[in-house]
Amino acid sequence: MLFRVIRVHDWPTYDGWIWLDGYELNAAGDAVERRSIFVQVSGLRAVGKAPDPRARNGRQPGLVSGTIQARTVRTNR
Repeated sequence: MLFRVIRVHDWPTYDGWIWLDGYELNAAGDAVERRSIFVQVSGLRAVGKAPDPRARNGRQPGLVSGTIQARTVRTNR
């Protein structure tokens, strides 16, 4: 299972085990479900840094693309 960790809990557990909060990822790297999982530290494997979501969608903050259609307001006269 691919899992994006957002928090490591400091809850007391068995030696070598931890609770993690995060998101299960699909093959495309999209978060599909938020989960809390109880795992053995020795069984974890880092697969790399998460991609920057801004680079993925191709947009940059503050830039407007295309035109926005003005809405016509009708008045009853």
